[in-house]
Amino acid sequence: MRRVASLLASALLLILPLSSADAAMPEAATALFEAKTVAARDTALSTLEAAASSDAASAYAAGAGEFFTALELLASGLHRHGFESPQSFMLPLMQLPVPANPSPEPLTYDEFRAILVAFRDRLEKSAATLGSVPADADIGMVIDLTHVGIDLNEDGTIAPQESMAAIMATLSHGGISPDDAAPALTFRFDRADGYWLQGYAEFLMAQADFWLAHDFRNMFDGSFHMLFPRAKLPLQDILVPLDGGANGGILSSEWRLADFISLVHFVNWPVIEPERRKAARRHLLEMIRLSREDWKAIRAETDNDREWLPGPQQKGANPLTGLEVGEEQVQAWLASLSMAEDLLEGRALLPHFRITGKGINMKRFFDEPKPFDLVLSITGPGIAPYLESGRILTSEDFDQIQREFGGGGFLTFALWFN
Repeated sequence: MRRVASLLASALLLILPLSSADAAMPEAATALFEAKTVAARDTALSTLEAAASSDAASAYAAGAGEFFTALELLASGLHRHGFESPQSFMLPLMQLPVPANPSPEPLTYDEFRAILVAFRDRLEKSAATLGSVPADADIGMVIDLTHVGIDLNEDGTIAPQESMAAIMATLSHGGISPDDAAPALTFRFDRADGYWLQGYAEFLMAQADFWLAHDFRNMFDGSFHMLFPRAKLPLQDILVPLDGGANGGILSSEWRLADFISLVHFVNWPVIEPERRKAARRHLLEMIRLSREDWKAIRAETDNDREWLPGPQQKGANPLTGLEVGEEQVQAWLASLSMAEDLLEGRALLPHFRITGKGINMKRFFDEPKPFDLVLSITGPGIAPYLESGRILTSEDFDQIQREFGGGGFLTFALWFN
């Protein structure tokens, strides 16, 4: 489970380039990724953005900077209102290790939506900037993740405990003391890794757009005091313990577990922005395209220099995951991409455990949006409008791919591979 948490951290929080090993690195990029204050970081980012149209290295660094400032927008918005992480893999966007806020501001539903919109729009900017980097750009940027971070507590500084390495250690181990030393993690990021990061921006946009496509006000009012226990939500005075309750995982807190059950019950969301639900599918398809481009670039590499995501020809255990990548894993991953694309395009149907002879058309699920009820989708009635006859994926289709990933498991590699 620690390995999965570490990979999830890297999936949500990877930041790219610092200094070039192959070509001259813009001075503004070094300033961006070594900045100790938000003001210095933002000044450097503006310089890179201004140069991005004429310089591939500046565009690459700017796109990465925009990605991590998107994460900072989310983290600072959560911190402002006293967010307390449930430390649950069931809520992946809510895993950021946001420090405690002794004086949180009240939070409304509309303000929470605004936080998601700002996060999503910055990710879109990052994806566009990274997409402007030519496929044949000579990129080679070395970074120690202990030197790069985001401002988690809105104090205007980027402290050592806010570095990417420290954040990943927090997510992996369930907490980190300010005095703990973050592990040394140095990687050399190349053109392939730009596709990787752009793909993750698309993946996170898909999640944000799916939420924003719906009205989830009832869920917010009825259960989000679990996440923001002192932000003056409607049921705070009734359901939050007077002492604020114990921090930690959902399963270790009775009142948070009860509120999580309420949250699941409240996932009965009317559609209010159908174009966003359609966009979520497009983001996922773009993520699949970028993953293929990533692996095409990885397999063309002839070096083996501190790889973030190595190919089968780049031997040695990765320092973050402890895993090696073999040809069988790459082939299985490419097959899983084809399977996911078939589902999203409606060429294959998703099976449901209690329905035979028909499957769920996921293209129609996104493009013909109806109210989304989580429980009824699991039990069957909620997905009835999307059932069709056709080629239905089987458990053997999934099992065959799973077997190729061996002891690491599909999820472990999927979080890493994107």
